[in-house]
Amino acid sequence: MTTGFSSGSCRFADYFVICGLDTESGLEPDELSGENFEQSPLRRTFKSKVLAHYPDNVEWNPFDQDAVGMLCMPKGLAFRTQVDSREPQFHSFIITREDGSRTYGFALTFFEEVTSKQICSAMQTLYHMHNAEQYDILHTPTSPRGPEDQRHQHTQPRPVLHAAPAISRLQRFNSYDISRDTLYVSKCICLITPMAFAQACRKVLQQLHQAVTSPQPPPLPLESYIFNILYEVPLPPSGRSLKFSGVYGPVVCQRPSTSELPLFDFAISEMFNLLGVENVLQLFTCALLEMQILLYSQHYQRLMTVAESITALMFPYQWQHVYVPILPASLLHFLDAPVPYLMGLHSNGQDDRTKLELPQEANLCFVDIDNHFIELPEELPQFPNKLEFIQEISEVLISFGVAPEGNIHSSDSQAKYRGFRSVDMVSDKWNGNLASPLNSYLLRENETIARLQALVKRTGVSLEKLEVREDASSNKDGRVQCDEEELKMHQLNIQVREVFANRFTQMFADYEVFVIQPSQDKESWFTNRDQMQNFDKASFLSDQPEPYLPFLSRFLETQMFASFIDSKILCHDDEEKEHTLRVFDSRVDKIRMLNVRTPTLRTSMYQKCTNIEEAEKAIEMRVAKIDHTALHPHLLDMKIGQGRYEQGFFPRLQSDVLSTGPTSNKWTKRSAPAQWRRRDRQKQHAEHLYLDNDQREKYIQEARNLGTTIRQPKLSNLSPSVIAQTNWKFVEGLLKECRNKTKRMLVEKMGREAVELGHGEVSITGVEENTLIASLCDLLERIWSHGLQVKQGKSALWSHLLHYQESKEKKNATPAGLGPPGFIHDTERRKSDGGGSAMPPLKVSLIQDMRHIQNISEIKTDVGKARAWVRLSMEKKLLSRHLKQLLSDHELTKKLYKRYAFLRCDDEKEQFLYHLLSFNAVDYFCFTNVFTTIMIPYHVVVVPSKKLGGSMFTANPWVCVSGELAETGVLQVPRNTLEITFECQNLGKLTTVQMGHDNTGLYAKWLVECVMVRNEITGHTYKFPCGRWLGKGVDDGSLERILVGELMTPSMENDERMCRTPPMQQSPGMMRRFVTISPNSKPKLNTGQIQEGVGEAINGIVKHFHKPEKERGSLTLLLCGEYGLVWALEQVFQHGFKSPRLFKNVFIWDFLEKAQVYFESAEQREVTPDENWQTRVRHFCRFMRAINNTSRNIGKDGKFQMLVCLGARDHLLHHWIALLADCPITTQMYEDTALIKDRSLVNSLIRVLQTLQEFNITLEASLVKGVGI
Repeated sequence: MTTGFSSGSCRFADYFVICGLDTESGLEPDELSGENFEQSPLRRTFKSKVLAHYPDNVEWNPFDQDAVGMLCMPKGLAFRTQVDSREPQFHSFIITREDGSRTYGFALTFFEEVTSKQICSAMQTLYHMHNAEQYDILHTPTSPRGPEDQRHQHTQPRPVLHAAPAISRLQRFNSYDISRDTLYVSKCICLITPMAFAQACRKVLQQLHQAVTSPQPPPLPLESYIFNILYEVPLPPSGRSLKFSGVYGPVVCQRPSTSELPLFDFAISEMFNLLGVENVLQLFTCALLEMQILLYSQHYQRLMTVAESITALMFPYQWQHVYVPILPASLLHFLDAPVPYLMGLHSNGQDDRTKLELPQEANLCFVDIDNHFIELPEELPQFPNKLEFIQEISEVLISFGVAPEGNIHSSDSQAKYRGFRSVDMVSDKWNGNLASPLNSYLLRENETIARLQALVKRTGVSLEKLEVREDASSNKDGRVQCDEEELKMHQLNIQVREVFANRFTQMFADYEVFVIQPSQDKESWFTNRDQMQNFDKASFLSDQPEPYLPFLSRFLETQMFASFIDSKILCHDDEEKEHTLRVFDSRVDKIRMLNVRTPTLRTSMYQKCTNIEEAEKAIEMRVAKIDHTALHPHLLDMKIGQGRYEQGFFPRLQSDVLSTGPTSNKWTKRSAPAQWRRRDRQKQHAEHLYLDNDQREKYIQEARNLGTTIRQPKLSNLSPSVIAQTNWKFVEGLLKECRNKTKRMLVEKMGREAVELGHGEVSITGVEENTLIASLCDLLERIWSHGLQVKQGKSALWSHLLHYQESKEKKNATPAGLGPPGFIHDTERRKSDGGGSAMPPLKVSLIQDMRHIQNISEIKTDVGKARAWVRLSMEKKLLSRHLKQLLSDHELTKKLYKRYAFLRCDDEKEQFLYHLLSFNAVDYFCFTNVFTTIMIPYHVVVVPSKKLGGSMFTANPWVCVSGELAETGVLQVPRNTLEITFECQNLGKLTTVQMGHDNTGLYAKWLVECVMVRNEITGHTYKFPCGRWLGKGVDDGSLERILVGELMTPSMENDERMCRTPPMQQSPGMMRRFVTISPNSKPKLNTGQIQEGVGEAINGIVKHFHKPEKERGSLTLLLCGEYGLVWALEQVFQHGFKSPRLFKNVFIWDFLEKAQVYFESAEQREVTPDENWQTRVRHFCRFMRAINNTSRNIGKDGKFQMLVCLGARDHLLHHWIALLADCPITTQMYEDTALIKDRSLVNSLIRVLQTLQEFNITLEASLVKGVGI
């Protein structure tokens, strides 16, 4: 991808380079390449040198000798003899400078005969030494070492006996005999260019190589062609094509215009052939979410093609992190980088994946290109509309004859298009074999492909359409100037890229609405860049279809998205816009013109790409009519005899003629002052300058980067100090990232809790919280894998925890202390204000928390266990404390980590733990809400009232606990201890406890203070206040009650005291109890207060339904909790209620029963005012009967509660209030001042209750158990 098109060049190529064996310095083994010396000498690598480069230097692109040398021949020199294959190999590479701008290199490596006698005899000597060593190895029965040796040894079961034949066999296999063999060595010619015209450069180099190897010398000396490409061939201007001459034929290249997708000249089909659509899409998703990506292949060009293709398909976003498509062997320590990266690692084709020691794999995407195989990080979300997307891509590929599932034995991209033409598919119709090519392509065991096949059958890729497409491309008069193959490649590229780009223009069609423009001036915006939110993520996500959320919520957190929005904020008018942004915005505008639907009501309807044809036309036009033709190569001013060379050898060229360009050449602009030239070129290439290095870009980079230079490893000067400095940058970067992450998570969480308390707007969804926690887990994995000595398992954090557990368990092998299990002495315990001594809190134990996770059979992998442990620690507010404890074992940390590791930088470590401590300020349920199916032990304690001796109580109590996810069923509680521990599937946050007793024995009356329930894994303790009697003939005669609970917040020790977030809502508290225990002493609320109470209760319910579903609290609390709807209506009916005699309580239920009797008799007498009245009466009586006939022993207040809940559910409450207000019974039982007798008050009450009609209220099972309505 031509991001960061390197500055000022207006010439096609900046340098021509020759690398190879320097005969003066001889054979130097290349230790950095890390090859072992057990390899036979022909298989070892030796140092290569840059033998020459022309010109010496160009000012806009200084020559970087180390980098070019490393990347032209990343494995150093290779030797062969006449028996080996010696095909020339082409590969490209990229050099990224510190400022982010890029230069491309294209290299052709071929073999030349070694003519130097010294080198040949040196090789012979190495062989003698090697064979002697092998002889020793064969005579000592140790196991063979290098892969080479194994190959020769497994034919020999007992090497000791057959030593001599083994040696001769070894020599035959890979030996070098100076008298018999010809020695060849690799050499490389390379073009360094400012833009990636891969196909053109490949042709130029191949023709140059052909000129040297062909029997006839070329028409002109090589110097002429090289001079031509360096000085006389310009870069094509944007939107134009250019033709210039190679040694044997014309070379055509073309450059897209400013309104098209940026230049991309690698064959995308190659990537699909190597990996298949499914894998490509998974890799694409990993790249968009900024995972660490490691490509692995024996072919450099494959590494480059896949890396460049994936990054090109991301348009309009750009990869913001370390990008090294070909990682030289000497830079392997870079795999340790604790940052997102996209790197390509060369495999020697012998070692398998298991031999690779990768420092961290927790969020690594490993792509084994040659084996068509990809290893994904856990919990990777699906790309939106994945199936339809795969189908759309497959249709494009099939129309070009590329198999969507990839072609495992693909050799070289060009051969693919030839065999299969879409015409053949069409002609196949007559055999009645309509979808045969599709079937053969799609018949794979892969389930997605199977589903896809069904889709294809349903939609039927129209074969007629393919026929048309073929006619269009087979040009009528053959005017096409570049060959058919290349045109095909460009067409396929642009089609696939348009399909990908279209996904983003559809998904982000109205992104501009959500960009937050900074309120302050640019300067201060830059300084506070880190703290600023530049995009309204929550509002954007709330508009998105549900299935998109897992992917989008993570994507919006990436650096690439942030940088994209930054550049949007910085360019106000079209002139300033970067090329990508301009192209993207113009497409978005087009879509919005087409989509006249309101832009905010987006559906998940899949919209296919529509602008493929015009994009293709632009390319065909340029190819059909070449805009520019460069000067032809010509004889240079060379002395006689220069320019001659030996056939088969690439010569050292005449540097005097190549070191400077022609004096008068309109392309080089030699005369213009440098500054003017620089300004001009910035204008000229603005469209490719994604990273033009003016101030704006510098600001973004500085603001956003982890210490600016971390993006690119310097490809040279690998002194220990440089490595140390790089590591230091990583440490600083990790700390900064940790600071930003914790801050972001807190702001979200605090914001949300403020909303629960009624301030501000809601801003975070369950999905988003999950995303933030997952990204925190990734960060912890990266920190823990930085500077590891030896890697064990995929999760560095879990591996460290296991070491810690092991060392602690060795120490604690002594018998445990006394006291009940699970509790230890007070010092370790958190003091709690929860329910006094009824339930001492759990002890804080890191090991115990690990054991909980190890006992969860659903979690199979180390990475999964580490994540679950982090979630549990977050929920228990112990993350910082646990990690501090883990790191306090300095011996262990020293044993596991190198000196430079983050975990051994004390100050940073302290700050990091301090940042994590801030999580204790808020309540997370990130463990309970995620692991919904695991078994959890709960501990229940019933606290009877102290005042009225519960000791005489004879009945058998029971409880039933309900939570947001499930309920337990009836559990018997032993009468003597009043506590039980039981295990059941995760109940979620607890909501209600039903409790009662069986009314047996002499004294079956029981005054219960409260019930306490604790989750034994997370330590969350819930208190369910009661404060009422259970028993016949006492209070309201109830044998069972439904209690609504709240989570207790433990008070921390002083050092951890943080602001405590208020609980969501209270349980029925004192107010409720006064009201019912003795009506005489109840606090008198006036009508105004009562109305306010009803209003508040209804308001709470309305707010509840306006929240996104994932965040709603418990509706039960709002109905039956303190100051909930039941309480509020109780106040309405209590107001002005006549109390007949001193000692007899009258309950609201008594009044309702009398009203019911009246209504039923009225119905019999057929005193019916109207239809409506009748149906209302019928409903009311039906509900009253159902509740009275229930088998449950609930008292009168419990029945009233049930009636209110059912009335709210069925939207009948306002009808019933109207009925009761007009009922004669009311006149008898209420004073004249009562609220229920005041017409206007009753009408306003009815209006308020009507607002509940639009909500679909679902009641918790425990509230309506036993009522069959």
